[in-house]
Formats: sequence, structure tokens, C-alpha cells
Amino acid sequence: MHRHISPSRKLVLLLLLAVCSGAAWCEPFAYVSNEGSGSLSIIDTALDKVVGEIAVGGKPRGAAIARDGRTAYVSDSSGDRLAIVDLVAQRVAGAVALGRSPEGVGRSADGRWIAVAVEEANEVAFVDASSRKLAFSVPVRGRNPEHAVFAPDSAHVFVSAEDGRSVDVIDVAERRVVAEIPVGQRPRGIGFSPDGQRAWIAAELANEVYVVDAVRFKVLQVIKAGPRSNGIAVHPDGSRVYVSNGGAASVSVIDTATNAVVATIAVGQRPWNMALTPDGGKLYVACGRSGAVSVIDTRRQEKIADIAVGKLPWGVAIP
Repeated sequence: MHRHISPSRKLVLLLLLAVCSGAAWCEPFAYVSNEGSGSLSIIDTALDKVVGEIAVGGKPRGAAIARDGRTAYVSDSSGDRLAIVDLVAQRVAGAVALGRSPEGVGRSADGRWIAVAVEEANEVAFVDASSRKLAFSVPVRGRNPEHAVFAPDSAHVFVSAEDGRSVDVIDVAERRVVAEIPVGQRPRGIGFSPDGQRAWIAAELANEVYVVDAVRFKVLQVIKAGPRSNGIAVHPDGSRVYVSNGGAASVSVIDTATNAVVATIAVGQRPWNMALTPDGGKLYVACGRSGAVSVIDTRRQEKIADIAVGKLPWGVAIP
């Protein structure tokens, strides 16, 4: 799906992006990577409407947004590269060559590193955000890595892999894998508590979520989730974890005080990767087979909108 944006509307959007990037008083934009249409859809989270679309090319999947909100780092799995997108100018401003089939993209909290899970190379590539160059790569033990997620202190990266039953832990300073955490078959989404003490890992083929001590790298508890559980998002206050269930068109809500599922919310078809607004008030869920993003009001625990985006939305990134 390609959306034509009129010149006048595009000018307004450019001005909004330029003024609001990094401004706390502006509602954030949500950026949706559409692997089927080679684009990033831009959603105004105040209006829950698509206000622009940026051509990225290839098959964009993972995305991370710079701390100032002006740059997106997007994996192009068919182009074997990390596209660097100028969100103000709405164009690809550069690219970093990677191994074959890059997928999930993570940004360190300190803004220094961009980590990319490179599927067919079985490694995680680390790109220096300042120089925009590949700094180093770390081989991982899990086959076909999909997500590379930084712990809140930026010291470690947790890596899930499609063909595996464990999550690799990379020590960024040492540039090597220092631990493996056994989980269920096909680990997917990973999320951390705000203090970095806990991690939640979805295992898609096990239909389970693993609660992990993120300091000692040990499983503490296993929670039954919905069919084909994959995406994970953690509320900013740490009170709830959201799990997308790709086989049930739903999102499960876990209360972290009890580690119990307290709600299940219907969304679009094949819900995948998700992102919360900074205040935690809304959850945006990429629903690949629906070509849409479902919006959940997290206070009311109900879906409030379905927003049509490009083809096969893979994930959502919010600064």
C-alpha cells in the first residue's frame, strides 16, 4: 500500500517532525516497518492516523529510533544492509552493509550502539551510531538470530533465535557471548523491566513466556501464553508485560506482581512486534496479515483503533 501525501501536508509533517523531534511536549510518532511494501508508515499517536510514508526499499523489518527522534535505523533483510533514515527529510540518508538477512534492531540506552541480528550470518552486528559504520560483529550460538535487545544499562544484549531453545547473552564490552539462557522452542520477543533486573522472553512454538533473572541469567518462572506467542513489550512502570499471540490474533497482558495473565485483548491477524508510547498509555501492535496496526488503550485494556498501513507490517518503533 502506498499513500500519496500532498505537498502541503508533507510540508506540515516535515515541520512537525523538525519541531517535535526530542521535545517532551509533543506526542510521539510511531514508525511502522512494512516488509511487503518497502516503507515506513508514520503514525501520529495523538490522532492515531497515518500522516506520512517513507520509501526505504527492499524488505524493512527491525527498526530503532535515535534518542533525538530524528533518525531511524532500519534493517533491510533483502538488501543485507542497515538503512539510515532521516526522519525530518523523510529519505534514506545512508546505509551500512551487513551480513545476509538482517532482522531485529536494538539501540543502546546511551545512544552509542545499534545492534542488528543478522540471520543467515548467525551473528549480531554492532554499528557505531556516531560514525555510522560497522564496528564489530559477535557470532552467536543460536541459529537464525531474530532479535538483539539491549538491557537497560547497555552492558548486555540478549539475542533470540528462530532455530533454538536458548537466548544468547552478549557482553558488549567484551564483544563475546558470556551466557546462554535455556527457554522454549523458537524464542522471539524480549523485554526488560525498567531496572534491568528481569527479562521476559516469548517462545513461539512453546506458547510460553519465560521470566528471567537478567543479572544472573537464570529462568525464574514459565508463564503459559497464547498460541504462537512472539512479540514482547514492557510497560514503562514495569507493572505489565504485553505478549502478542500470532496464532490467536490477540495480546495477552501479564501482571508482573503475580506473573499471571490478567487480560486477553483481540487485535488484527498475525500480531507481531509492538511498541508502547513513552507514558505507557497506548500499545501499537503490527498485524502482518491485516496490513494494519492495532492500537490498545492500556488503561482500559481494550483495542481502540485499527490503522491501515503498508503491506505486511513487521514491527513498530516509537522514540
